[in-house]
Amino acid sequence: MESTRSATDADASVFEVEFDVRDSKYPFVGASEAEACTFDLAEMVPRQDGEYAEFFNVTGTEVERVADRAEEYETLDATVLRAWDGGGLVEFAVAGDCPAMSLAEHGGLPRQVRSADGVGRITAEIPPPYEASTVIDSFLDDTPEAELASKRRVDSVTPLFSNVAFEEALHIYLTDRQREVVETAFRAGYYEWPREATGEEVAAELGITSATFSEHVHAAERRLFSALLSGPNAGG
Repeated sequence: MESTRSATDADASVFEVEFDVRDSKYPFVGASEAEACTFDLAEMVPRQDGEYAEFFNVTGTEVERVADRAEEYETLDATVLRAWDGGGLVEFAVAGDCPAMSLAEHGGLPRQVRSADGVGRITAEIPPPYEASTVIDSFLDDTPEAELASKRRVDSVTPLFSNVAFEEALHIYLTDRQREVVETAFRAGYYEWPREATGEEVAAELGITSATFSEHVHAAERRLFSALLSGPNAGG
């Protein structure tokens, strides 16, 4: 849902908002409560058909236990990407019931999603041309379990990755074909919010089927995020 920029917001570059979420129906909240652990969102990537891939660093429990608990949620598939003593990196493939995903669809850019012992906090940036008040109201209408904790102006949108880190990771961790697919998708706007090109359009540009594109891009994402987001304590 897109919103127009108001005169009040016209002189503001970006709004930063924070929401508290305490409902255990959301996996990152419920699992953190059940396992007395902490979830930190490392990255969220849009996929086809309204799905998102969310990459969480988990601390305070064995990450395999988190993946097992994910089986309780019908709209979620969990994959352990890296594991180390007392934590790991897990991918949540989410098809619905995700407040961060809902906020992104309304125009907010989630920058931090954290849950500790059953209390979640989502920090997001709302850039032009979205109207902050409309994004907030629309999100709270869709997610009545959330509460607005704060709202303030900030100077600019925080980059997800530096260009140097992104380019280095592309060349170190991906095959030539995976790198071609990801670079083409990136240039086409596949990773923009809202998305500027669909998977089908990127696949057509590459001369491959949508299924082949999906296979390459998902494999590349997992390799990139496993390498970039595992943290210094990750095993080899």
